[in-house]
Amino acid sequence: MIAELGLAALWLAAALAALQLIAGSLGLTARGQTLAGVVRPVAVVQGLLALVAFAALVVLFCQTDLSVKLVAMNSHSAKPFIFKLAGTWGNHEGSMLLWVTVMGLAGGFVALVERRLPERAMLATLAGQAFVSLGFYAFLLISSNPFERLNPVPAEGQGLHPLLQDIGLAFHPPTLYLGYVVISIAFIFAIGALVTREVGPAFARAMRPWVLGAWMFLTVGITAGSYWAYYELGWGGWWFWDPVENASLMPWLAATALLHSASVLAARNALRAWTVMLGVVAFSMSMVGTFLVRSGILTSVHAFAVDPERGSFILALLAINIGGALTLFGLRASSVTEGERFAVVSREGALVFNNVMLSAILGIVLFGTLYPLLAEAMGAKVSVGPPYFNPMGALFAVPMLIVMAVGPLLRWRRDRLSRIRGGLIVPALRVVLAGVGLGIAAHIGLLPHIGLALAGGLALASLLPLRGRNLLRTPLPVWGMVVAHFGIAVSLFGMASESAFSVEQLVAARVGDVMPVGPWQVRLDRIDPVAGPNWTAMEARMYARYQGGAPVEIHPQARFFWTPPQQTSESALVTRWNGQLYAVVGDQAEDGRWQMRLWWKPFAPMIWLGGLLVGLGGLLALLGRVASDLRRISARHKIAFRRERQGR
Repeated sequence: MIAELGLAALWLAAALAALQLIAGSLGLTARGQTLAGVVRPVAVVQGLLALVAFAALVVLFCQTDLSVKLVAMNSHSAKPFIFKLAGTWGNHEGSMLLWVTVMGLAGGFVALVERRLPERAMLATLAGQAFVSLGFYAFLLISSNPFERLNPVPAEGQGLHPLLQDIGLAFHPPTLYLGYVVISIAFIFAIGALVTREVGPAFARAMRPWVLGAWMFLTVGITAGSYWAYYELGWGGWWFWDPVENASLMPWLAATALLHSASVLAARNALRAWTVMLGVVAFSMSMVGTFLVRSGILTSVHAFAVDPERGSFILALLAINIGGALTLFGLRASSVTEGERFAVVSREGALVFNNVMLSAILGIVLFGTLYPLLAEAMGAKVSVGPPYFNPMGALFAVPMLIVMAVGPLLRWRRDRLSRIRGGLIVPALRVVLAGVGLGIAAHIGLLPHIGLALAGGLALASLLPLRGRNLLRTPLPVWGMVVAHFGIAVSLFGMASESAFSVEQLVAARVGDVMPVGPWQVRLDRIDPVAGPNWTAMEARMYARYQGGAPVEIHPQARFFWTPPQQTSESALVTRWNGQLYAVVGDQAEDGRWQMRLWWKPFAPMIWLGGLLVGLGGLLALLGRVASDLRRISARHKIAFRRERQGR
């Protein structure tokens, strides 16, 4: 009964999306203005019905209702409850239902609270949201029904992919999804502005909180996913330039550029065409990522679908949504006026430069991700990895980071570099020279060398906008900018340090052997069999000493899951202020020795600490913008109330 309730709610939500599209489109015409009043309430109800459908799927997974095909294929009665819950979105159909649910709720929230845009622009925006949602509703109902029943009912489920049975799955995918879907709201704002030709500060102010929210979720989601892969896969790396990793990075790059462009448009009425175009590009990248992960053309733990029919459906949606948006932009771009002008040396100029650099990096990642797939389709095997991405990306990332350090210190409209030279260049040079000296002394490679130097300079420069301010009265958006830029410096320092100074040991050890790795001495005490709720494992008990200090007990495992059958590595980590010890246990050889992989990764945790700081910066900026908007709305209401009283 719960499955039928969820399916009925999904059909009703799809029907309301169609009504919302028709009423919103007709409401823009002179004859259909009587329908305009139903668009907002229909959008709210559509979102609530989508939530009912997703809640029904959550209940089915929590109950392990094996009469539902999706539950039987992705769950098991012996799984811990948290993984039963996470299994709701740890599959193809559930993740797409989460997509339409978040999109429906976001559209309903826009309809409920947004009052800054002209009514015509709001109608066009909600019609655009309905159009995009309708495609995904059709995809679920026609190609990927999450509530399909099984007959006969199996005795037990197949279980969730073992690599996904981790607490990270309960956080990483839905956070990324929030970013993907919320960026679609920025996209429909851009479409609404193009349709009504009302691209201006009001449009940017309405869109900016959604861009900030999407960028924040994408940042935290990518950070969590990177750490999840780092400790769960047992490979000792934090980023592999895997196509699925790139699929999450590309929307983040576009959203970063869009965030800065929308801020300029909202504050200074400039970069109108840039903002609209980046809104289209950001959503395009989230759609490209969705296609890559769910089309079956990639083999990955993230690639949920292997059905070509589903891939073709998503490709058709991508072509319709993005092709239509780009066509509309081409037709209406000439009507988007230039906006206010500014000098090259200005804060706007710095933001435009960095947007160009971000766009170039996005192009590099997109080409490196798609080229091997195109080559394989033509019968050739091509591998594109760090030797391409790292140096090519650095060509544009290095000047971008330098300008990012200087840009917040520049004035709007027009400025002179000589004005900030004394306050910036001397302290920055000291930090940069210290980084250069460290790199030379350690004999490290060029890119880590540059990264260490830039990290120090950027960390110092990120704090300079606070100089001379009353910190208690500094606006939250300024704090958000400072914290986010400082977080990028922290992450850059962690990346460069991990790349430059990591030490790895691959050994075959017997019980009692002591293995050195960096400043650590690790002794294998014993190997014991252990069991979990749906797995068995060989667990190593090891004692690690840092520079002869007190021993720390660690327990890496080689696990075997029986539903479905697969072996995984569970790493053991010891985190200190200056780095992380990373231990993995492998198979036992014929001579009785155990394969061990040990790493010492100096300052590696800074990578993810910096990512969280960037996300915190986005949250502070979002709270500041929302508070500012609420104050503006309150002031407007007070003025209207006074005028009304005076009129009486």
